[in-house]
Amino acid sequence: MAVMSEPAPRPRVLIVDDDSDIRSGLAEVFERAGFEAATAGSVAAMERALTAKGADVIVLDLMMPGEDGLSACKRLSGKGRPPIIMLSALGDDADRIVGLEIGADDYLAKPCNPRELVARARAVMRRSRETEAPYAESVRFAGFSLDVARRELHDPDGVVISLSSGEFRLLRAFVERPGRVLSREQLLDFAFDNDGNVFDRAVDVQVSRLRRKLERPGVEVIRTVRGEGYLFAVKPRS
Repeated sequence: MAVMSEPAPRPRVLIVDDDSDIRSGLAEVFERAGFEAATAGSVAAMERALTAKGADVIVLDLMMPGEDGLSACKRLSGKGRPPIIMLSALGDDADRIVGLEIGADDYLAKPCNPRELVARARAVMRRSRETEAPYAESVRFAGFSLDVARRELHDPDGVVISLSSGEFRLLRAFVERPGRVLSREQLLDFAFDNDGNVFDRAVDVQVSRLRRKLERPGVEVIRTVRGEGYLFAVKPRS
């Protein structure tokens, strides 16, 4: 008799928005797409939901009463949290850049196409699951140590430096290709799948944030090559 295998668990999305109609509408869209959808009307409710059952991806509204989405995203940013897609009625580039700067994995302006939102949720989850090492489980450079499987960056004193998902992907793209000038378009391909979720200016933002975290006196880890892109200027070793 054939043994019936257990069906794969559905990915869990947590939709955080103070508008109940938006919450229920997006939950229905995600459920139809094969997700398990949970909702929360505030950041406090989001944190209770994460504690109770966790989530594979969070869709987080920017503007909410009480603690807003930006503050919550910044506080959640780093190791161990699900990828976050920020939603906001504020849709210009400056607002997108702020969202990405504080650690969001993607940003969509309201109103958005629900099918696009689902596609982007799948994309950020896929990137979040990528843990295969470029050379080895641990890569060392300029005194830093990158544990690829755990997505942990340790500074020369052994202190863990928090990396957003975007920063981790970007750093991994650099350590895999040391000494090569990488254009923004190449970094979109290598670090962000070039799936339309990220634009050129966001690459500059992520590079700037990563650079600040890698600053050491007298050591230039990421070098700007004017008119061409960026270069990982130190030699990594396993």
